[in-house]
Amino acid sequence: MARRRGLSAEDKALWSRVAATAVPLHPARKQAEPAPEPRPLKKPPAMPPAMPQVAPLPLAGLRIGGKPGAGTTRLDLSPAPREALHAQPLRMDHKTHRQMSRGKLAPEARIDLHGMTLAVAQPVLTRFILQARAEGRRLVLVITGKGREGGPDAPLPVRPGALRHNVPHWLHMPPLNAMVLQVRPAHRRHGGEGAYYVYLRR
Repeated sequence: MARRRGLSAEDKALWSRVAATAVPLHPARKQAEPAPEPRPLKKPPAMPPAMPQVAPLPLAGLRIGGKPGAGTTRLDLSPAPREALHAQPLRMDHKTHRQMSRGKLAPEARIDLHGMTLAVAQPVLTRFILQARAEGRRLVLVITGKGREGGPDAPLPVRPGALRHNVPHWLHMPPLNAMVLQVRPAHRRHGGEGAYYVYLRR
């Protein structure tokens, strides 16, 4: 292996001339810079003055969705079941739907949920729909009743006819939504606002 040679005299002289022309990037500072003074801490923003407490508005006589001036404290902000169902898109045959809405189709099975609590009525309704679907039925009638008014001392929010409001929701929730094609309020000959037509899928 060849032995490494050092710089020759000419190379050293050349390097000395180049080094003498170099300008340092960071020239030595004559004196150390003083440490920066700590900044004063900012004071937290002052809290806004407390708003004066205002007495709540009296609810007596307020009845959204009902007759004004009835003197009750019932609040019902959700749409009526009939309006909510009619706002849903039509999924069944138009001709069959028209006949059903006019009460010209006879329900093939019916169930009456009158007098049941919500906890009891939901599983009973689920079993009824499952059985009707298994038997190949298409149109069934679910009777809920119109319900009774809550009265001035009833807790908020109070709705007349808890079953009437909850049954359409149950029918549009699993597992029943996979079997139900359409839900509509029944014709008056089959119960009117106190019952629902439930048209099942094939």
